Amino acid sequence: MQDSYYMLVVKPSSHLELFSDFLVDVIPVGFEEIEGGFVIRSEEDLETISWGIEQFSEALQKATGEVIDLELTLTKEKNEDWISQYQSAITPIEIPPFYIHPTWESPKDGMLNIAIDPALAFGTGHHPTTASCLRALSSYVHSGDVVMDVGCGSGILAMAALKQGAIVDACDTDPLSVENAAQNATSNHLSYRRLWEGPVQETNEIYDVIVANIVADVLVFIASDLKKRLRDNGILILSGIMDKYEDKVLRAYKSCTLEERIVENEWVTLVLSKKEIING
Repeated sequence: MQDSYYMLVVKPSSHLELFSDFLVDVIPVGFEEIEGGFVIRSEEDLETISWGIEQFSEALQKATGEVIDLELTLTKEKNEDWISQYQSAITPIEIPPFYIHPTWESPKDGMLNIAIDPALAFGTGHHPTTASCLRALSSYVHSGDVVMDVGCGSGILAMAALKQGAIVDACDTDPLSVENAAQNATSNHLSYRRLWEGPVQETNEIYDVIVANIVADVLVFIASDLKKRLRDNGILILSGIMDKYEDKVLRAYKSCTLEERIVENEWVTLVLSKKEIING
């Protein structure tokens, strides 16, 4: 352990959820949520991360037309085992039948336990979109189903389906995500049928359930591919959708039937079914 570490405090004036999503996607270490922002700690210098957050904030202002004040404070601190302090702040989350917990916490009897260390993972179940997907998976995935997790991140959704007895494929275009998904499955004594780095277009399999927790624009872009790979009467679970983009996503999947809409804060998860053969 080094004598010191770097601490970056990030405090945007608005859109905390979007900044959280950005940090999840780009930083290789965990971060702590605090009142009005986030704390990132690392033994590596965080100047590049700080610059990236500034660039994201500028892009977000252009996209939304809003003024976003961003406070960034980067300091070098004496190392007093901040990892232990960070771990003490991470709490398990229960979304029946799933119990998501860090490896230093004990599993819970009678639950489908999934262990993920936040410092290594891109998804731990705490974000509204992940939690909503877990709720949908608990209702729509059955033992023996063939399931696809598109943009798998940490693999949490794929592992949830595996815990329910499904046969699961997973993919992500980010190599670090694929690595984390593989590591997390191994630590949970689970095995994907197939896990690959790349887009969903790299499979020709037909699935009973496809889950994609990405962003609205990507869901629209890959709509044809997802529908093509879903069996008749199969289920699509689409998430990562801000409420203002819901209609755009629904238009792209208008040939499907809306079965359920799960809303948490400004995030929407759509559960759709494919009722007939769809060409494109």
